[in-house]
Order: sequence, then C-alpha cells, then structure tokens
Amino acid sequence: MNIRDILKKVKAGDLSINEAEKILKLLAFQEIGETIKLDEKRELRRNIPEIIYGEPKQKEHLIQIASEAIKHKDKLIISRIDEDKAAAIEAALKKEDVEVYYNKEAKMMVVKNRKAEKNFIKRKIGILAAGTADVPIALEAKITAEEMGCEVLTAFDVGIAGIHRLFKPLKNMIERDVDAIIVVAGMEGALPSVVASLVDVPVIGVPTSVGYGVGEKGLGALITMLQSCTLGLSVVNIDGGVPAGVFAGLIANRVAKAFEKNGK
Repeated sequence: MNIRDILKKVKAGDLSINEAEKILKLLAFQEIGETIKLDEKRELRRNIPEIIYGEPKQKEHLIQIASEAIKHKDKLIISRIDEDKAAAIEAALKKEDVEVYYNKEAKMMVVKNRKAEKNFIKRKIGILAAGTADVPIALEAKITAEEMGCEVLTAFDVGIAGIHRLFKPLKNMIERDVDAIIVVAGMEGALPSVVASLVDVPVIGVPTSVGYGVGEKGLGALITMLQSCTLGLSVVNIDGGVPAGVFAGLIANRVAKAFEKNGK
C-alpha cells in the first residue's frame, strides 16, 4: 500500500484518520535479526516494491527475509534466484496467506499477500529483446514493471541482424500508446539507438552480457549504447532488467498520475 492508496481509503471512509496515521508511523525501517534491514517506506515513497537481490544470499536468509517482509508488505520480489532457492522459499511460505510465482527463465520470484489490493495503473510500456539470449533480462524487466502496475507489451528476437522483424511490433507499441520502451540487446548493442531514432517516447537501453571477444560480458553493448548519437535514450547497467523495469514503471506511474489529476 502506498501513500495514495492510504489517502484514497481515508477519502472513501474505509480508513479513519487515526488508523491512517498509525499505519504511516509503523512503516519505519524493519530489522530482521542483526544483519537484515527492510526499507519499509520505499513503496510509500516511490511505488517501488521491495526487491531482494537473491543471488549472493544464503537460502536461510532469503527464507527469513521473505517470511518477515510479507507480513508488512503487499508484495515482495526476489531476483536472481535458482530453482532450489525458489522451492525452499515457496515451501517455507506454504502456511502463509500468500501467492507465490516463480519464473525460471528470469530467475525471479514474486510473493503477494492475497488480501492486498491489485495495483493496476492502466498504462502500458513496451519491451523489445534483440535476440533469444536476451530474453531472460527482458523478462526480468517485464515482471518488475508489471508489479508496478503496468501492462507490458513484448516482442523478442527483433534485433538488427534482421531489422525487418522490428517494425511491426514497434508500430503496435506506438499505436497502443506505450509510455516508454525498454530495449534489451547484447553483442554490439545497436538496437536501442535504432528504436530511439524512430519513436517519440523515452527509450531505456539494457546491455546484456551476451557477447565475446573485445566486447565480451556486455562491455561492447554498453559502450555502444552510451556512445549513441540518438537523443532520448537512457542506459542502465549490464544485465540491468530490474532497474530498467523500475525506470519504465516510474515513467508510466507519473503519466497515470497526470491523467488522474486532469480527470482523464
């Protein structure tokens, strides 16, 4: 629940001023044991759900984090976790009143409180992946943006090796009025520059670690995107599906607020 949700409940009479004040006061930084601290006010401040980077963390710590966090939050995202960690977390949360979804390809888990209100802002973003090897990062961005309330349109394997594949899905995204387009590409990473040169919406380039030789581990793609002469292109870090999804989600949420304010 974010600040706007709390205010809406007060306005509708579903929440008293005293109850709302108590919720806001209690949403302070939550500590779990001696080593883990949750930023309880992040979703209130920015409408970004709690996202835990799971790859370097021990299974036991992830179970502890997920079990405690979902008591205080509507949802929790855990990124970069393998099937073994995901299965352990799901088993630990079996008795909780939650929904658990794990995407094997994206290596991402979403835990949702069943009683929480669904967050859908009626705005769209697009995601393009240059090659099939880029799809896991594209899916990471997709899940992140969806959990920020966005409808996500996707098209995969539309890279510059066969540029004709790009135009139909890109046209569809523009016709459906997306607020931002995430473009995921490895190798030389040229696709984001091409897309940004064709559209009038913000483009977010995501270099992936797909590549070899002088541009290995995504360095070539990153440099290409940073050196782009096309304006309107922003670039996140190598394999940065989550920051790209958050960036696009923030844009879409801002647009949704503007339309709501103007009564559209």
